[in-house]
Amino acid sequence: MKHEFKKTPLYEEHLKLKATMIEFAGYWMPVQYEGVIEEHVNVREKVGIFDVSHMGEIWVTGEKTTDWLQSMVTNNIITLQPFQAQYNALLYPEGTVVDDLLVYKFDNYEYLLCVNAANMEKDYLWLLDHVQHGVTIENKSPEYAQIAIQGPAALTTLQPLTPVPLESIKYYRFMMGKVCNQESIISRTGYTGEDGFEVYVKNEGAVEIWKNLMNSGQPHGIKPAGLAARDTLRLEAGMNLYGNDMDQSTTALEAALDWIVKFDKEDFIGKSALLEQKEKGLKRKLVGFEMSEPGIARHGSAIVTKDGTEIGYVSSGTFSPFLKKSIGMAYVPIESINPGTGILIDIRGKAKKATVVTLPFYSRKRKK
Repeated sequence: MKHEFKKTPLYEEHLKLKATMIEFAGYWMPVQYEGVIEEHVNVREKVGIFDVSHMGEIWVTGEKTTDWLQSMVTNNIITLQPFQAQYNALLYPEGTVVDDLLVYKFDNYEYLLCVNAANMEKDYLWLLDHVQHGVTIENKSPEYAQIAIQGPAALTTLQPLTPVPLESIKYYRFMMGKVCNQESIISRTGYTGEDGFEVYVKNEGAVEIWKNLMNSGQPHGIKPAGLAARDTLRLEAGMNLYGNDMDQSTTALEAALDWIVKFDKEDFIGKSALLEQKEKGLKRKLVGFEMSEPGIARHGSAIVTKDGTEIGYVSSGTFSPFLKKSIGMAYVPIESINPGTGILIDIRGKAKKATVVTLPFYSRKRKK
């Protein structure tokens, strides 16, 4: 029996735009339209629009929600103000990564967890397995579409379609309001390293918003962007991808997520394992690198010694469309994590030189 992949509410729009469609996380998704380089550069210089409706939306509510969530995630959600978002992680007791996610706080009794599409069901079951009295968990992913508008002209593209004053939404904050008369959540977040917004809306409102964004963005050079450009953009911005740069075999500290691990808060799942690892000392860690000679390192390429012994691996790698150089992230021995350190990467049987660099590869100055 042939497996039927799910379609986002924008599936037909992608076909009209002649997108190349692939299966991703159980959905038919656009991998590219015009081409990854064109789409990537357009997001950096103008504005791009992404269908990210495959992402998961899990609502957590109830009077005990804040305390319970605090015990489930690595970051400190007690510091969150209403209508603030936070990058976070769910861990196994061993300190390895269940998933990375965004936590949106509405008030002390209501939170939205935006989780990775491929992990949606796993995350939902993980949360249910640990739920406490006074907490309600609802997976509303099938009800919601999500559209990302990213790039320097994101604000001027979206603003004509909503009465919400977008300039007043600070980075990693969000507001409720109407977009094209559809009730929406508008957050100033993204996965590209650019300024931009992500609009959460019920499925039935997605096509109207998409079409209006394409029209509104036309004077600003808007182009739809697919999964391929999303991947190269996030890599330039030094952002981890679950399944590549971290998973159930890598701890949060190894995956360079220590900046969202708050050891000074009360106990959370995985805390004791991470403290033990920290005390003993890490043996490997995720770093950024640039190729020092011609060659493109890909996911799975081995980090090797001069005699060819494998000592690590590339988790993500590409030729940067904007920076015009070969970049990537890799797990290397702890003695090789300092910027400027030379490493060797096996590319098609040849050891090619690369240099460890500080992440991110690309950054922009954000308005505070």
